[in-house]
Amino acid sequence: MREIGPKLVIATHNAGKLREIGDLLKPLGIECVGAEELDLPEPEEIGVSFADNADLKARAAADLSGLPALADDSGLCVDALHGKPGIVSARWAEDEHGERGWLRAMERVWRKTEAAGPEAGHDAHFACALAIAWPNDGQAETFEGRVDGTLVWPPRGDRGFGYDPMFVPVGGDLTFGEMEPAAKHKISHRAAAFAKFVAALG
Repeated sequence: MREIGPKLVIATHNAGKLREIGDLLKPLGIECVGAEELDLPEPEEIGVSFADNADLKARAAADLSGLPALADDSGLCVDALHGKPGIVSARWAEDEHGERGWLRAMERVWRKTEAAGPEAGHDAHFACALAIAWPNDGQAETFEGRVDGTLVWPPRGDRGFGYDPMFVPVGGDLTFGEMEPAAKHKISHRAAAFAKFVAALG
């Protein structure tokens, strides 16, 4: 993979995601700047997969900022819901005014999962696609990761963000919302994608 340079735009307006990506990049000595800090607009996510959406967000941020840009698209995929909410995970949190409330999103997921019946179970996974794009020439690369687990109710913990408080990874007892950030970073879907990204850096 080509050189990134000293500064990288993180193409997100989500403070929790920006913080988590920044923590993962810190050991690489790369300075991160968020899209919101640069007043970059959020592009419409019209892709049909996590990889599609990550790619379009990275390309848009790179072209507008003139800097390499890293974008993440991730979400919760529930077996009982045939992979939903998936790429529209964030939209499940929105009300009629477009305001996001993650407790509302978790309640919706749990209600629909329970309605699927006991035989459907509570298995789920988090998926993540990371895309890095460079300005001007359109070059981009994508890396994907996932972590499997089960859903629990009620939500537990105030760490993490999004659906973290209702997700227990396989082999664990704590939700992502209860885990120390450093422990989550070792096993999360985002960490799996980052490991591939770092490997590509050589």
